[in-house]
Amino acid sequence: MRKIAMLGSGFIGRFYAESIHGQRGRDRVVAIYARREESAKKFAADYGCSIWGTNMEEVIAHPDVDMVCIALPNNIHEAAVMLCAKHKKAVVSTKPLGRNGEEALRMMKAVEEAGIFAGYLEDLCYTPKFLKALESVKSGALGRILWAKSRETHPGPHSDWFWDKEQAGGGCMLDLGCHCVEISRNFIGKDVKPVEVMCWAATQVKPIDAEDHAIALVKYENGAIGQFEVSWTFRGGMDLRDEVMGTEGTIWINNFLRTGFEMFTTGKGADYVAEKAESTTGWLFPVGDEVNDLGYNHMFTDMFNAADQGREPAETFYDGYVVNAVLDAAYRSAETRQWEPVHLPVWRGREGLTQESTLVEYDENFYLIKEEVTHDGRHKVILKDKETGRILERDLT
Repeated sequence: MRKIAMLGSGFIGRFYAESIHGQRGRDRVVAIYARREESAKKFAADYGCSIWGTNMEEVIAHPDVDMVCIALPNNIHEAAVMLCAKHKKAVVSTKPLGRNGEEALRMMKAVEEAGIFAGYLEDLCYTPKFLKALESVKSGALGRILWAKSRETHPGPHSDWFWDKEQAGGGCMLDLGCHCVEISRNFIGKDVKPVEVMCWAATQVKPIDAEDHAIALVKYENGAIGQFEVSWTFRGGMDLRDEVMGTEGTIWINNFLRTGFEMFTTGKGADYVAEKAESTTGWLFPVGDEVNDLGYNHMFTDMFNAADQGREPAETFYDGYVVNAVLDAAYRSAETRQWEPVHLPVWRGREGLTQESTLVEYDENFYLIKEEVTHDGRHKVILKDKETGRILERDLT
């Protein structure tokens, strides 16, 4: 049994508590820290916490707590992690790990030097569809991965601090892009180094200093490309989609908005539909099991099992640090409008990779470009002459 102190009583803290109390069945949130006393008391009453308080260190250090779950604004993550390291408490932290790569690196080093368990709560890398897709990719069903794209768009976050660039560290790119970058890293290979980023970002709609819309390409050392699209300006709910393309196949995933559950209502008796849903009338897209479909259940199961077994979870503070470093490069690129290098002072993956050859032998004289059957029934191939480089097609029927 894990006895957890939840830091933060807001939207994400409550999502986490629902999952923790429901998945393995034996783990409990026993303590809650919140900045406001009334929020701490309300959370404690709702989730049966025997310990509550507005002093973060006292809650973390409580002897009945053996793991800390950080569900706080981005600018407080580092202080919370340092207290966990000080008091030798296992810690799991919501995304993004830091507001930038330097913060994330300090947190990673702190937990490693303290010798404590640390997990990165990247829930969208634990959705049932993602896990099944990743299993297929790792089995080689798609061949060599060439391109991985992830999209997260919605009308904007729930709490005021997200919209404050100083507290959050950025806008939609940091808030949503952290998911997308880590999804692509998993599909391409976490041991493959991200080397440079090209990004467009702008503030198109919201009256804020941070960006509310961004698109980026992340180039990896082996030639693969990661792509993300993120927005706080999308209307119609929350859109979570992933695409993976390899030399032998393709995967499309729709995690949330259009998943086969559709409902029409005039609004009579309408209630909560799904996270970020904008309406309770008309055609709606409810989610069958939101906590599970968003990955929280599988995520906490992995975290707690890993802590019990003395192993690393699938998502670590190191992963959070790499994601922050990639997003740092994206922010620089949005300013310079050029490819910007990813700075990774600590890199634990493979080095010196090059793009694999794509040449497919047809025979001793030709490379195969494409083989197909046309609409008129012809079977043909398109070839490249190895010696001259000439492109030609040949009918086989």
